[in-house]
Amino acid sequence: MTVSIVRFGGSNCDRDALRALHHLDVDAEIVWHEDGLPADTSGIVLPGGFSYGDYLRAGAMAAHSPVMADVRDLAADGVPVLGVCNGAQVGSESGLTPGAFTTNASARFQCEHVHLRVENADTPWTRAYDEGDVLSIPIAHGEGRFEISDDRLDTLEDENRVLFRYCDASGEVSPESNPNGSKHSIAGVLGERETVAVMMPHPERATLPDVGGTDGQGVLEGFA
Repeated sequence: MTVSIVRFGGSNCDRDALRALHHLDVDAEIVWHEDGLPADTSGIVLPGGFSYGDYLRAGAMAAHSPVMADVRDLAADGVPVLGVCNGAQVGSESGLTPGAFTTNASARFQCEHVHLRVENADTPWTRAYDEGDVLSIPIAHGEGRFEISDDRLDTLEDENRVLFRYCDASGEVSPESNPNGSKHSIAGVLGERETVAVMMPHPERATLPDVGGTDGQGVLEGFA
């Protein structure tokens, strides 16, 4: 059984995800989107990058790739799916998760370490943590601001489907600790199933001990 990392034209974090998963002894391989998903796919990563050059809207064109129909079908069957950065944009554009990711409040590309607070520790992606834990994980995006209608936001909150919020080093959530202006400082959310998640920060870049910390390792352990 293998975790399939879907490579679109413009993906550039697929190899990072592959190396991070191999570090955790998770069998994984990169799959070109036109080739479809292998029959033994046991998990799916939609990696970061700039699929189709972010034309139209970030993730919008990749969301219409035929492979995404397979991703949705497997997700409905309970196969774990994680979208990271551009993969989060693809996930939201394809209906895997609610809301949308749009231009940062700064209107600039931002690449920096941020702090995240674990909001729900009872999911495959967060069981390595405790609720309220503060993680240091990098972001690298120009369209990472999470937006959602107020009524759907209420549903997300009521159903405990917010995974992470941006915060400061002490865990306090404030406008100053929100790097991109995301609504309610949301950095990651669940789909209708807890096995489907998207997040803007890059856990694969915070998994290898030699590359800036391991706070993101627990997220990828959702595939273990």
